[in-house]
Amino acid sequence: MNSSFLKTISTNMTSNSNLSNMRRLVEQLKLEASVERIKVSQAAAELQQYCLQNAGKDALLVGVPTGSNPFREPRSCAVV
Repeated sequence: MNSSFLKTISTNMTSNSNLSNMRRLVEQLKLEASVERIKVSQAAAELQQYCLQNAGKDALLVGVPTGSNPFREPRSCAVV
């Protein structure tokens, strides 16, 4: 085989690879373009509302009851 033929095959393979990559890129861009978006101010307001509604359930804000705390130190047992 001559080098010109191999160069042509290599170029065609590279072109096919590029075409395939570009098609995947276009599909990804179409997918991203179809995602429903909301304004940042609306998202922030909804997040704030969610946090306020669930503040009573947040262990970092209200603490964990001693009896149900899985992270408490185990009680030591002394044998007399």
